[in-house]
Amino acid sequence: MALTDPSGQSSVDQFASILRRRQLVGARLTALQTVHVLRQVVATAQFSSIEELIDLLKAAGRQLQDAQPKERTVGNVVLKIIHLIREEHGAVSSGFNNPKPTFSLANFVLLGQPRQQRNAPKNTELKDMQESLLSEAADNFAKAMQPVIMEAIQDAQYELESVYENVAKNAKDHIHSDEIVLTIGASRSVEAFLKAAAHHRKFTVIVAETAPSYSGHATARALSSAGISTFLVPDSSIYAIMSRVNKVILGAHAILANGGFFATSGSSLVATAARAQSTPVVVCAGQFKFTPKWTVYHNHGALDFGDPSHVLGFHEGNFGDNVDVINPTFDYVGPELVDVFVTNDGDHPPSSVYRLIKETYGDGEL
Repeated sequence: MALTDPSGQSSVDQFASILRRRQLVGARLTALQTVHVLRQVVATAQFSSIEELIDLLKAAGRQLQDAQPKERTVGNVVLKIIHLIREEHGAVSSGFNNPKPTFSLANFVLLGQPRQQRNAPKNTELKDMQESLLSEAADNFAKAMQPVIMEAIQDAQYELESVYENVAKNAKDHIHSDEIVLTIGASRSVEAFLKAAAHHRKFTVIVAETAPSYSGHATARALSSAGISTFLVPDSSIYAIMSRVNKVILGAHAILANGGFFATSGSSLVATAARAQSTPVVVCAGQFKFTPKWTVYHNHGALDFGDPSHVLGFHEGNFGDNVDVINPTFDYVGPELVDVFVTNDGDHPPSSVYRLIKETYGDGEL
């Protein structure tokens, strides 16, 4: 179903173009922008029932998801808002479907008829009048639901805006004094988690540089600026130093329903080395990254791929068609390598991710 309001459709088209060109980087920023677009769709949509509104949101969600299939947070946010709308609709409907007795012409006519006639009315016009009244009431109810829906969307936006603080609020319970923590890549959730723990504990962080993007350099600078003892190491030394590491903390790009997750390239290496040394692995991520998908998108287990010249440039030799250079942006890490997910809604083992996804999104699909 296409959007009937030009302004709502325009906002969806503009955001789809941004996603298609990858002009917006970061799962949280993408999720916030998705909420903003859906708010415009709801504010400008013309609908006579909740199901019509949900169809409009699904149409917008499919367009945005098709524009960038590798950014799963878009579909996650749409499904969450649809689930919130159904919950609000169900809460209000429970009171709407059991109203107090009201005096009306239709009720007066019904009450004035004999019992047998009320049970099996022969007057079809009376039935039509009742159906018309119910239909009109349903339309008015759907329009009256719009402020409630907007409030639910606002709650979803606030949850996204405060996700880093809520993920990091219990950091001191996971990191203890004098521990050595290892992380890889650049994750705002992990950075906030470690900075929050540093207010209560003194510990050391080892950051893998994460070649070829070298995003670990930015994380090392940020943690060092916060007064945390930080060491930057090459990726090749991860297994060698893992025996001295007390805990591994990783970020996530998307968390699948089976408890596995996609994270920055190199995370699979870190998690495998940690399992070999019996080192616990903690994953910090907001619940908006939980996606109701089970499949791995590529044979190499990567969700996306970067420029291969960053790994091996064409100027470094004449390889022709004999060499395939792969630069995965993300790694897939299986649930058997994870000990706990730290989210903005508490700590959860991988085995409970499916239940959390069910509670967050219900049975909805785009």
